[in-house]
Amino acid sequence: MPTSDTTGVPLSAPWEDLVTSALLGTDRRPLRMGDGAAAGPAALLDAAAVHTVRRRAALRPAGRTALPKPAPADPRPPLPAAARRRLAQLLADRSAPSGGGRRGAAPDLTELIPQWLASAGAHGYRAPAELLPALLDAARARTDLRPHVLEFAGPRGLWLAALNPEWRFALRASSRGAPRPDTTDPEEVGVLWEEGLFAERVALLGALREEDPGAARSLLAGTWSSERAEDRLMFLDSLRSGLSAADEAFLEGALTDRSRNVRYTAAELLSALPDSALARRMAARATSCVNPDRTGDALSIAVEAPHECDAAMQRDGVVPTPPSGRGERSWWLGQLVESTPLCVWRERFGGRTAQALVALPVADGWSGELHAAWCRAAVRQRDPDWARALLGTPSTPPANGPGTASLAERSKLLATLPPGERALWVAGFIAAHGLSDAFQLLGVCSVPWHGPLGRSVVDALDIARDAGSYPWSFSGVMGLAERCLDPAEAERLAVLTTTPDEPEGASPGAGGYWSEAFQRLVSTLRLRGTMDAELAQGGTE
Repeated sequence: MPTSDTTGVPLSAPWEDLVTSALLGTDRRPLRMGDGAAAGPAALLDAAAVHTVRRRAALRPAGRTALPKPAPADPRPPLPAAARRRLAQLLADRSAPSGGGRRGAAPDLTELIPQWLASAGAHGYRAPAELLPALLDAARARTDLRPHVLEFAGPRGLWLAALNPEWRFALRASSRGAPRPDTTDPEEVGVLWEEGLFAERVALLGALREEDPGAARSLLAGTWSSERAEDRLMFLDSLRSGLSAADEAFLEGALTDRSRNVRYTAAELLSALPDSALARRMAARATSCVNPDRTGDALSIAVEAPHECDAAMQRDGVVPTPPSGRGERSWWLGQLVESTPLCVWRERFGGRTAQALVALPVADGWSGELHAAWCRAAVRQRDPDWARALLGTPSTPPANGPGTASLAERSKLLATLPPGERALWVAGFIAAHGLSDAFQLLGVCSVPWHGPLGRSVVDALDIARDAGSYPWSFSGVMGLAERCLDPAEAERLAVLTTTPDEPEGASPGAGGYWSEAFQRLVSTLRLRGTMDAELAQGGTE
């Protein structure tokens, strides 16, 4: 049997040695021939060719495997032809290398993908089959795209994701995209709950929750102890929809769960039920700490924070150890107040409104802690009256506001208000304080921005430009405007695309950058308008 091939290189030479010699060069890492001499570049390439043929010849045909089940049907209408071409363009641009540095005046197509997907979903179209791989790749790379992609991809997207390990995120991401299960056959429901993918089980639980909340609870209780902690948390979260007093017993049982996150979520849900036993327990604790004080000339609020966090408090979701920089007593007090139904304070203080309660003086410097806890309670209980009281007027400086100076907390309070009222409040805030503190607040406003809100943003940007401000400081707001302004505003904004005279003391070159930014804004709005028109056309195969 020969020990070397026709090139003289030993047959026993590993493929890795050939690769290493090719990468480093035959001078630095020579490959030895059968007689011990160093192989030259030509001999190395010949040996690689021989080894490649040998490796291929040694392959055996794969065994016969069963074909996957056909993809499920998707009854939604197809995309219009123009919209299909637009989606292909957006996905192709996503994979293009970034130029980096200055953005230029052209629209950023990558940032338009989420809005395009949301619009397509609102029209109820199904995703083109040939673009499903690119859609799943985009969702794999960007987690913010996943909810819209999975909903748009539908049942065929989940079917395809099950065939590729790189797309398995879709099977556990959420119930979006999973077909609505048939809940009329109890046997089929049982099989799907026991054997279905996670997304299918979440979809099943949601469908049952809408039709028969008791049946959904029973289904969940049957396998609760055997579910993984992260799955229990997701399933428990599904009870937020249609939460009622009938869920109390199940949630009380979850207070003893071995997962801290599950215990906390169960306590949060129970505290949102004003008549639950947990809400009453929390109210009793909180009202022993916060009371009317009538010792002075005017009514005020007296606060005596708890001195310990006992086992009963911990069972009800109170976390005993505060984060770094927080005192224990203030940490415990905040958790008690935020878990107490807000109607309790109205009763405790003689029927006063939320606005009147927030305006009362608080003794011993506890105002910030109490108001912050009330903010969290208003968000948890979705109470717009308390949210309005804690937000105050938009013209009031955040540091002097009635509730909290935290913009993150304010944005959560805003989210409890109706969209139109929310937009008007943020528009007033921008008019009074400018854009520097408004970014988080803009993020909770409905898209497209309500007319007054859009105008207030553009006016503030125009003022910043005229003042010679750094345009890069407003790049985040400008990016939001590209995605959130009404496309109908494009023509009105065209006048801002000219390069203004730079005022004395302005940043060098700022005028050119501002002009470029407004050109990009106008061209992006026009493109969004075109995209909306394409999606409004009737779908065709």
